[in-house]
Amino acid sequence: MNDDNLKDYRRVRQLAIRSLFEIIEQSSEGTVIVDKDARIVWINERYARRFGLQDASLAVGQPCEKVIPGSLLRQVVNEGRPILLDMMDTAKDPLVVMRLPIQDAAGAVIGAIGFALFDELHALSPLLKRFQSMQQELASTRSLLRARQAKYSFAHFIGTSAASLEVKRRARRSASAESPVLLLGETGTGKELLAHAIHSASPRAHRAFVSINSAAIPEALLEAEFFGTAPGAFTGAERKAKPGKLQLAQGGTLFLDEIGDMPLPLQSKLLRVLQEKEYEAVGSNELVQSDIRVIAATSIDLEAAIKRGAFRADLYYRLSVLPIQVPPLRERLEDLPALSEAILEELRSQHELHPAALALLAQHAWPGNIRELRNVLERAALLSDEPILDVRAIRTAIGHLSPLAASPEQAIPQSFETFSQARQRFDRQLIETTLLQCAGNVGQAASQLGLGRSTLYKKMAALGMA
Repeated sequence: MNDDNLKDYRRVRQLAIRSLFEIIEQSSEGTVIVDKDARIVWINERYARRFGLQDASLAVGQPCEKVIPGSLLRQVVNEGRPILLDMMDTAKDPLVVMRLPIQDAAGAVIGAIGFALFDELHALSPLLKRFQSMQQELASTRSLLRARQAKYSFAHFIGTSAASLEVKRRARRSASAESPVLLLGETGTGKELLAHAIHSASPRAHRAFVSINSAAIPEALLEAEFFGTAPGAFTGAERKAKPGKLQLAQGGTLFLDEIGDMPLPLQSKLLRVLQEKEYEAVGSNELVQSDIRVIAATSIDLEAAIKRGAFRADLYYRLSVLPIQVPPLRERLEDLPALSEAILEELRSQHELHPAALALLAQHAWPGNIRELRNVLERAALLSDEPILDVRAIRTAIGHLSPLAASPEQAIPQSFETFSQARQRFDRQLIETTLLQCAGNVGQAASQLGLGRSTLYKKMAALGMA
């Protein structure tokens, strides 16, 4: 570069610096310059008036923070680094500000200059609005994920019986797969808890767990609840789109409870989701790609429903890739002590069960399964003033006792048993069951058996029960 070009370069550079300063100073709300001690050496009239000074000369010599509360020009002077874009709160309105260090020819910081770009804030409005929108959407998504995280793990499925261990073994194995899982069993056996546990142990555990109960939603609304709706999809619908459970579960797990009650038309659409991995919102022609893992549960006999024409066979075969039969409580009575202890602990109850009360629990058929057990224990704990829940407390809490059906082994008489021996065995079992039902009250048991109190005592003595 020759001398003439160098002179032109320096001249253009100086003009550019002066032009830039003049443009920013004229278009900004205010400009202020400080020295190396962060004392104001110059401030324009607009900025001075903004901070309550009628004459800009009154600010000269003052520390910048005294005139401009919240100013960071001292930081720029001390560190020698610019703050190119920042928000500064003031008593009037927030300001978008820019702060630059001033250096001498040797590169030493000798001061700083600040521009308040308030008049240009409107130009940043689209950017700020988009940023705020993204922040709100992110917060909403995080809140949704927190609200839809699985609540239970396999540790919450209490039981060490052979039936319980087999269920947990199959469920754990299914957790690592992507295939649909079908949970079969009576109501109250813990199918939803298992669904949560499978999701918690799966690679999708960090994503949403979304559940929908086909029996709890009116048929007319079920499709919209499932697939979502496009804007204005039907009369009275919101102008904006409403996401369905499929969209909320994207990337995670969708739990379809009581799927046996799902209407046939919706079953065919669910089958398409499982096979094609796509669906359409109600009122929309746009295909949405689906990435979900499906866990379904039902308390009805799906094979019988297929024969009645109430359930699609192709959907059943698609769902039952990994079927898990959850046993009723009456088939896992060995788990009663652990279940009862866990339920009382969950209820934060200080009560304990008397061994005779636990024996009474084992006499009940539990048609409502674990849900009924929790109900009984909670009622007994609330009604009892004693720390030990005895037979009477449990009997009162159960209400009507549903005796367990005799097993085939119990129904078959013992080999070489005489009529008298069989009669004695029957009388003993009948009296024992009745006494348990009556919480040991002999008078009530006698009345229920149609005997007098003394007659019952005699029979008990003859049977060695007195």
